[in-house]
Amino acid sequence: MTRLARLTEKRIVAARVARYRRRMDLRVTTPEQAVEFVSDVGFCFLFPIQGVEMPSLWDAIAGRVVRVTGSHSGYEINRTWSWKDNSLDKKQWYYGKLLRRKATLVSLDTLPNFYALSENYGDLAHDYLEEYRAGKLTAEAKAVYEALLKHGALDAVRLRRECHMISEENKPRFEKALTELQVGLKVLPVGIAEAGAWRYAFIYELLPRWFPDIPERARAVTRAQARQTLLDQYLRNVIACALPQAARVFGWPLDETRKAADKLAQAGKLMLDKVSGIREPQLVTASLS
Repeated sequence: MTRLARLTEKRIVAARVARYRRRMDLRVTTPEQAVEFVSDVGFCFLFPIQGVEMPSLWDAIAGRVVRVTGSHSGYEINRTWSWKDNSLDKKQWYYGKLLRRKATLVSLDTLPNFYALSENYGDLAHDYLEEYRAGKLTAEAKAVYEALLKHGALDAVRLRRECHMISEENKPRFEKALTELQVGLKVLPVGIAEAGAWRYAFIYELLPRWFPDIPERARAVTRAQARQTLLDQYLRNVIACALPQAARVFGWPLDETRKAADKLAQAGKLMLDKVSGIREPQLVTASLS
């Protein structure tokens, strides 16, 4: 009987509980431990996302599964939110809307792999124009990018003004453009400013200016290598998943995800098999002892 034949859904869930720090004896209790957690898992959501299997800083801080609500109060929300805000100018990790267009934390060791899969090559003045001409970047995103390129880091209020999107009716277009640029690893929040009606606004900057070493490090990584590294890390975190699930998390084509899985299987880093209690064949990390 193979190891996978003995592997059950119950065992996978138990392994995730420990990996995600969903236990009070494993929970993250300091900002330093939060950085260590992100470094350990490589990348995670800030808050858990319904229907997407992945660790989150919220779960690790809570030490258990706690439903996130708009009216939540307690150490979970206070620490998750304040530690994230206080970290923005410290360059401890990448924070921005990335995977599934949701707030994502990425360790700086892992970030070059995501950058290697982007449309960026480290040329601030030309990369975005190539994408725009190819129809891969909206006019609103181009305007936001050019305002930051010209003026440097700006808080969201002034950035809207510089992009001529200060009116309330233009706010959705501005927010959509910011998300587009974050997903494309062109822009990221780097601080908090006392601006706007709420005296709270993100300060944004161009990613290559904030992390100038990331484009250079990414040049040494091929797209195939980046996918293999990220898929391997993802499986180490979630323990097992179906191939289409992994493709959806990263937004990759299914055939490219399959190629990455095949390479990892050849290297002995994952196995594909049926797991008791789960209908679809699963990619299972070889790191599960």
